Amino acid sequence: MTPILLPITLLLFVTFGYASVCAASPFGDCRKCHGFGFAMRTDRKGRPKRGKTCRRCKGHGKRIRVGRWLYNRAARTYRAGTR
Repeated sequence: MTPILLPITLLLFVTFGYASVCAASPFGDCRKCHGFGFAMRTDRKGRPKRGKTCRRCKGHGKRIRVGRWLYNRAARTYRAGTR
């Protein structure tokens, strides 16, 4: 067995695994608000309180995954080129 064969196999496994995650669930939680859609603040007593709406996800709490964004861009380019 060649020493390069194991890293190539692992890289293919990770790539196909991420592609299947992007196909099954194209949206992930927003990295800034952790899927809440707003920032968490605390009042003077230390209790959690709703803060401002997240500007990155505009209050939805979801973001499109990088792999799905790349797939959408490639599909859009392909469709535009075959018309």
